[in-house]
Amino acid sequence: MGFFNFILQVVVVVLISSCSFVSFVVHGNKTGSNDIPSTLDGPFEPHTAPFDISLRGNAVDLPDTDPRVRRQVKGFRPEQISVSLSTTYDSVWISWITGEFQISNHIKNITPLGPKSVASVVRYGTLRNPLNHEAKGYSLVYSQLYPFEVLQNYTSGIIHHARLTGLKPDKLYYYRCGDPSIGALSDVYSFKTMPVSSPDSYSKRIAVMGDLGLTYNTSTTINHFISNKPQLALLVGDVTYANLYLTNGTGSDCYSCSFPNSPIHETYQPRWDYWGRFMQPLVSKVPLMVVEGNHEIEKQIENQTFVAYSSCFAFPAKESGSSTTLYYSFNAGGIHFVMLGAYIAYHKSSDQYKWLERDLANVDRSITPWLVAVWHPPWYSSYKAHYREAECMTVGMEELLYSYAVDIVFNGHVHAYERSNRVYNYTLDPCGPVHIVVGDGGNKEKMAVVHVDEPGNCPDPKPLLINTLFCWDKQPDYSAFRESSFDHGILEDSHTGIGDQIYIVREPDKCLIRYIQAKQCGRLEYGYGCRI
Repeated sequence: MGFFNFILQVVVVVLISSCSFVSFVVHGNKTGSNDIPSTLDGPFEPHTAPFDISLRGNAVDLPDTDPRVRRQVKGFRPEQISVSLSTTYDSVWISWITGEFQISNHIKNITPLGPKSVASVVRYGTLRNPLNHEAKGYSLVYSQLYPFEVLQNYTSGIIHHARLTGLKPDKLYYYRCGDPSIGALSDVYSFKTMPVSSPDSYSKRIAVMGDLGLTYNTSTTINHFISNKPQLALLVGDVTYANLYLTNGTGSDCYSCSFPNSPIHETYQPRWDYWGRFMQPLVSKVPLMVVEGNHEIEKQIENQTFVAYSSCFAFPAKESGSSTTLYYSFNAGGIHFVMLGAYIAYHKSSDQYKWLERDLANVDRSITPWLVAVWHPPWYSSYKAHYREAECMTVGMEELLYSYAVDIVFNGHVHAYERSNRVYNYTLDPCGPVHIVVGDGGNKEKMAVVHVDEPGNCPDPKPLLINTLFCWDKQPDYSAFRESSFDHGILEDSHTGIGDQIYIVREPDKCLIRYIQAKQCGRLEYGYGCRI
């Protein structure tokens, strides 16, 4: 029997099917019982944990003088080194940056580094010495430019991405990256590949975090992950919060409150570099898979968006049939992950929706029984903050995900923790997914503490044109457990400070996948495939 253990900073969740189980643990207000219920015991009566302000920690941004965010290398030696997965176990991406960024309020004072002036080489192998394999990648430089002379423009150092192929499953690999021709190689790092995809093959630990930022709370989160040695990390959007800063480096925890007269929503791009340096001790060893949040939009000249996000990370977009970094998929052992974009078109005629149809139709549940979907803003949250903000995405995509029996959904955006009962279309449904919100991994913005079911807190539904029940007069039936706290998770058992715990059980015989590939029945029905 394969297994995961998930430890969040507020919740324990354990996933079980006939051949596998996963446990998901979150720290928070400790419960008194050692008996862990399962979704077979549900649906559960809604529960709200008492608010404990001490769980918020220290949500203050790390200053640019902190040694963890300062540049520690010289010349063109690599920094901000990270690993990310391709679609299957036999391939990973290595990313790094060489050279220094430039920032000036006169674009004429900036001469971007030549991307091809420094080679993109990774030497790797199963032994630390010799590293007898070599991969060559590509490089790029991105800019964040504004059409106002009073604002500072930014150009990155050289960003390198190289794909390693032909790897063996569940194997430790060592690597160095850089340009050996100029003696600019990194130290030796290591990572472990994913296990082969099968119903009884899983990573030992998978970390989950959202709305991370770069605060002292973030430091707590990352230190916790490092000590638990996960094999994979998921970041469900809102990465650096660079857009809470003006281009001169002045920051705030509320941009619109502090800078109401800004001619455009500015960002301070060096925060991306600070974040990359800070994260290197974790992500140089643990593959990081990221999906975009609203803080990654970062609009600039010519209405360009998501430029830093799309440049700094490597994504298995092409390998998974996607035409963009904003949505993609990959396998990790017996789990198939779909990473979806909430800030790009998702209606039924959109490219993303059509891609998702194809991707789901190609999932073989006999090989990857678990199907996990990840995107930034939640569909099921009972907090006032961002309440039903993603309603249009829900209307556009929920039926498709339900039809392919998605097991779990991870979201962020709302800065609190909440776990749902199995739900579909706001109705308790034994075949619906469990939605888990982990939206306060460390960022400097305020924690969500107000619930819409409390008197006077229901927002106006008119902007969303919603005709169905908008707010409840009590905690909604779909909301099984909620707690306002600083939260993150890792697939790992925990015996201290557990705030919520649940076994999530798959019932494939009861909840048949309602769609199969069209080629299996030779026809399309209702535009989704052939119904079973």
